[in-house]
Amino acid sequence: MRETPDGGEIRGTVLFAHAFGSSKDLRGTVRMARALAERGWVAVRFDFTGLGQSDGDFADTDLATNVADVKAMAAWLAAAGQAPRVLVGHSLGAVASFLAAPELPEVGVVVALAAPASTEQLRERLAQYAPELAAGRATSAEVEVAGKSVRIGRRLLEDLPRHDVAAAVAALDRPLLILHSPADEITPPDHAAMLFRAARHPKSFVSLDRADHLLLRDARDAEFVADLIAAFAERYRPE
Repeated sequence: MRETPDGGEIRGTVLFAHAFGSSKDLRGTVRMARALAERGWVAVRFDFTGLGQSDGDFADTDLATNVADVKAMAAWLAAAGQAPRVLVGHSLGAVASFLAAPELPEVGVVVALAAPASTEQLRERLAQYAPELAAGRATSAEVEVAGKSVRIGRRLLEDLPRHDVAAAVAALDRPLLILHSPADEITPPDHAAMLFRAARHPKSFVSLDRADHLLLRDARDAEFVADLIAAFAERYRPE
């Protein structure tokens, strides 16, 4: 889904990688994308494999397939003459963005929204929700994510520990904007501090005050995030 500015100079393209188990149509994501379009950016949302309107079975996916999806979407946009200048990753989508960005030279800025500093917490939570997966007694299981039921596969639990998030951030040679709420009920705010310490300069961290993890509680939170992304990305636009 593409949100396009209504006239005026186009500042560039922003590509969104949505949160784990959600979709491109999450209200917070839609609000951010539309707000960025109002600020002159082409904002593109897509569904990871097996979610929303995307083909495939989510139970057959893992973090590595998410990374491949980000790269494939960026390549598709580049072929259409709209290579993404800004990559916005939400929650686990941010981890996929950290891992994909080094192979996307057109991406000049990475934004991490409510991002975890490791995959351990998610794996532990999923193992609690689906102990049969963790014990190897099943290949897939239903779990509740953000208030809805999704089917995950054992390959996801096996793949998550293979990715070192802090190392990926430390190796990220792009300006990084970290956005995180101290009231985040899913990913504790100390994860933002760990990411900030791991990252190279240029980097910035902005607290989202009372925002919830998915930016659903208050529409103004998505507007605020869009303002921050637009201002940060503008600073690093090529002259």
